[in-house]
Amino acid sequence: MKYYLYNPFSNNGILRDLPEGAVDASKINYEEFFSQLKEEDEAVLIGGDGTVSYLINHVDTETIRNNIYLLANGTGNDFLKDIGETPDHEILLNPYLKNLPVVRVNGMERKFINNMGFGIDGYCCETADQMKAKSPNRKINYTAIAIRGLLFHFRPCHADITIDGRSYSYDNVWLAPTMKGRYYGGGMMIAPEQDRNSDLLTVVIYRTPSKLKALINFPSIFEGKHVGKKDIVSIHTGQKVHVKFSRPCAAQIDGDTVLNVTEYEAGLPD
Repeated sequence: MKYYLYNPFSNNGILRDLPEGAVDASKINYEEFFSQLKEEDEAVLIGGDGTVSYLINHVDTETIRNNIYLLANGTGNDFLKDIGETPDHEILLNPYLKNLPVVRVNGMERKFINNMGFGIDGYCCETADQMKAKSPNRKINYTAIAIRGLLFHFRPCHADITIDGRSYSYDNVWLAPTMKGRYYGGGMMIAPEQDRNSDLLTVVIYRTPSKLKALINFPSIFEGKHVGKKDIVSIHTGQKVHVKFSRPCAAQIDGDTVLNVTEYEAGLPD
């Protein structure tokens, strides 16, 4: 039997046509649900990146024997972009649910499917959360939030970064994400050389003391062309990452906001 589980909060609450018998995933216990499936049963998740992130953090996907599919209904769908798929059909998730990186931040531990972000991307998620709290049905323009942050509200930080024992220091850092995939933020190709099937993560440092320079070059991230700008972008790869900022900032894990973060550790399983 094939079960359909939909996320009522994905795509700003705008649902695609649901199959008959689809179940509200927010009202079930994932661990109990998957433990009760027969070996031949299958599950289809209807949602976006946040839906996949919720799955990997609420059930041990390494031990699931059932086929799990994704039928996209998200706003960004960065995961689908990264694996070269479109949101018009069911995608088998199982091959992508193993060897996932783990981030430790503010006393909690989370797996991520796309990224751990730190800097103005976290600021954008924090601001979007505040806007949604005031107007739940309001459509959020993350690019507009980022531009306002670059010009007026977000202050870059000093960052100390350690990757597999190698240490680096950077001033005037706007972004310092650790990437499992190439995309985040709804289509930004922040790490164009990252391969989610490899045994490495990519850390991207976007830095400049000039607000104007940060703003002018920001659009190049959507096509991955920023990596050629060596004066403002540094890229490192490794298995174990530690990032520390000089002041608390909002961070985001696959789009979920984490407030008052000064440092995080991320790594692939040993």
